[in-house]
This record gives sequence, structure tokens and C-alpha cells, in this order.
Amino acid sequence: MSPIAGVPSVSSPEQDEALMGEALAVCQLGLGRTWPNPSVGAVVVRQTSAGPQILGRAGTAPAGRPHAEPLALAQAGEAARGATLYVTLEPCSHYGRTPPCADAV
Repeated sequence: MSPIAGVPSVSSPEQDEALMGEALAVCQLGLGRTWPNPSVGAVVVRQTSAGPQILGRAGTAPAGRPHAEPLALAQAGEAARGATLYVTLEPCSHYGRTPPCADAV
């Protein structure tokens, strides 16, 4: 059985869809609160013998910083190395008020 209810325990398109759904659910929590940036959800996942395990999950913070990706990666810590990141928007690649998320990934 998968450690995440409702998510298939074997890596598959269905599992990817379910985990993107997790990222979208986190994203929805920030709707209307992240201006001037978009609300983004990010989920860091490691595949285990029992199925996927979420190591970190975050949305864009109020006022748009910090962004979701570095927050989720920080939650996961060193376990994020080699894991999969599901994110609802392409990570930013420019310097602004925060460093590029693409560099963190």
C-alpha cells in the first residue's frame, strides 16, 4: 500500500497525476494571497518500496516570497537529492527579490 492515501504505489502516469494533484492542492491554498507572484505548489517525492513518500510540500508564501520550490526543498533537506519535484509552474530562472528557483532545483 502507498504511504499516501489514494496514490498508486507503483510509479506510473496515474501516480504522477495524483502527485501533481497534491501540488495543485497546495497551490490552491495560496490563491489571492501571493501577489505580485502567482500561487505555486511544490511537492518533493521519493519513491520507496511501499510507494511514494512526500518529503516536502509547500506553496508560495504570502506576498510572493519565498517561492514554493525552495520551501519544499528545505523541508525535504538532504533527502531531496535524487528525489522528484512536482511543481505547478516552471521554476523561475531570474534574479529578483529572491534567487532563481531553477538554481535551487
